Amino acid sequence: MSTPHPTLPPLPPVRAEYERPLLPVQTGADSAPLPLARRVLDAGWFRRTLIALVLIALWEVTARVVANDLLVPTFGATLAAFVQGIASGELLVKTGISMSVLLRGYALGVLLAFVLTSLAVSTRVGRDLLSMLTAMFNPLPSIALLPIALLWFGLGTGSLLFVLVHAVLWPLALNMYTGFLGVPATLRMAGRNYGLSGLRQVVLILVPAALPSIIAGLRVGWAFAWRTLIAAELVFGASAGQGGLGWYIFQNRNELYTDRVFAGLAAVIVIGLLVEHLVFDTLERLTVRRWGVQH
Repeated sequence: MSTPHPTLPPLPPVRAEYERPLLPVQTGADSAPLPLARRVLDAGWFRRTLIALVLIALWEVTARVVANDLLVPTFGATLAAFVQGIASGELLVKTGISMSVLLRGYALGVLLAFVLTSLAVSTRVGRDLLSMLTAMFNPLPSIALLPIALLWFGLGTGSLLFVLVHAVLWPLALNMYTGFLGVPATLRMAGRNYGLSGLRQVVLILVPAALPSIIAGLRVGWAFAWRTLIAAELVFGASAGQGGLGWYIFQNRNELYTDRVFAGLAAVIVIGLLVEHLVFDTLERLTVRRWGVQH
């Protein structure tokens, strides 16, 4: 007796082949340009300018409601004092003195932060040292060190540099060390395969890989240093008859020139905006954004 063959399952239907026509590539000439209003609204400079104009309008309304130039001068009076300070050269001289001290203190803080973080990623003792020092001194406000700075360095530039280094060092060291810890292990091993160790590995491997964190730390350190310098100059910023922007604000406050006080504050704000957008934004655009590390 013959064994019946098992019935094979039916094959799935074969779909007919077809071709989908490709759409023409849209080039710049073929695509319709965006309306002018849309392009202006999409521009970051326009939105920031609009916000600034709104703040100026609120300032003007507040000054007119208060109606007391000793308390809140109008924007026009402040602008006139600002232009007069630049034309006379006084505001420019004060700005130059402040920037000279700031750049020196900032450079010292960056150098010390690099040394500490390099030791921290290279040795266990350096890691413990950085952890201990940041836990002790990072929560300590720089203004709280003003009395000690006066005792140690006297009235003048040395005291300013001391508080500036303290303001820059710890936030930058924390950001830099966090960036170093976030570097992938494969990059570290690649550096070791090329014979890199110690300072060479930090400079050639860790610093480029941790550049977003380093630039963020530089931003924070700059902001801390700038406001610390102005606050310190308000207290003891005059040396040999010279002082910076903080001393300019303090002197005009004593003489009840409120419009000049606001002009000095406006100079502080303008310098902060210029450094933020012209220096740090340019640095990011030329490095981390260009390399695709940050979007």
